[in-house]
Amino acid sequence: MDPMRKQFASDAALPIELALRNTKNLQAELPDHLHDWHEIIYVHGGAGSFFINQSFYEMQAGDLYLIPGNTIHKTLPHPDAPITSSVVFFSGQYVQASAIGMDSFSFLQCFDTARTNRSYRLELLPAERARLEGIFDDMQAEIAAKQPGFRQAILLLLQTILLHMNRNINPGVMNQAHSDSRPVWLQNALHEIDRRLADTISLTSLAALASVSPSYFSRMFKQYTGLGVTEYIIAKRIMHAKELLAESDRTVAEIAASCGFESLPHFYRMFKKFAGGTPARSKREQ
Repeated sequence: MDPMRKQFASDAALPIELALRNTKNLQAELPDHLHDWHEIIYVHGGAGSFFINQSFYEMQAGDLYLIPGNTIHKTLPHPDAPITSSVVFFSGQYVQASAIGMDSFSFLQCFDTARTNRSYRLELLPAERARLEGIFDDMQAEIAAKQPGFRQAILLLLQTILLHMNRNINPGVMNQAHSDSRPVWLQNALHEIDRRLADTISLTSLAALASVSPSYFSRMFKQYTGLGVTEYIIAKRIMHAKELLAESDRTVAEIAASCGFESLPHFYRMFKKFAGGTPARSKREQ
C-alpha cells in the first residue's frame, strides 16, 4: 500500500466503510494521510493530537471530526491513552447522487464548511452523542446481518448522520484548532507552503524562515504533522492540481507548472502516487 493513501474499492456496490470502536496506539496507527473519500471520526475515548490541513487538535471523548476528501490528516495517539474511535469513510458522489431532486439539499455542505473555515471539529451535545453512537451501532448491525435492502439502509443511516451534522453547523459549534502548544514558526511554515506552492520550496529556506536548523525543523515537522516536509509539500501540490483540473480548462502542462512541478514526467509520477490515478482520469471523475 502506498504510505500516503488509503485505498478503497471505488467500484464497490456500497462505497461506504465503517470501522466501529477501533483502538489506535502508536504501533497500530496506519500511515495513511490522504484519500478521495470523505471521513467522519467520532472519538469514544483516549487522547492524542490530530493534524488536519494546517490545523491541530487535542482529541478527547465526544469529539466529532469532518475530514473532506483529499485533505491531509494524521492522528498522533497519546502513548499512554490510545484513541478509541468510530470512523465512516464514504464516497461523496454516491451519497449525494440520491439527493437529486430533494430540494437541492446538500449532504456534503458540512464538509464544504469545514474546508472553507479550516475548522474540522463539530461540538455535540450529550443527547446528540448518544444518538450518533446508536446510528453507528445500527450501521454495524446492517453490515453484519446483510438482510435484503441492507445497502439502502446503511446509506439512509449515513444520510441521517449528515443531515444532523448540517443542521448543527452554525456559528459557535465548529471548533477552531488549538495550537498553543505548537511553535509559532510551524504554523507560519504551513501557511508559507500553501502560499508558495508554485515556487521552489526548500527545507533550508523554511528552516531559515523559522530561525531553526534544517535538521531540527525536519524533526519537529514530522513530529507534529506525522509527515516529512517533502512528502507534505508534494501532497499539497497534487491536491491543488486536482482542484485546478476540476475547476479550469487549462492544460495538464499548465497546471503542473502552476503547482511547482518542473517537468511533466515528474508530475505524472507524483500524481499517480498521491492521487492513485492519472490527471485525465481525475478530470473525468469530477
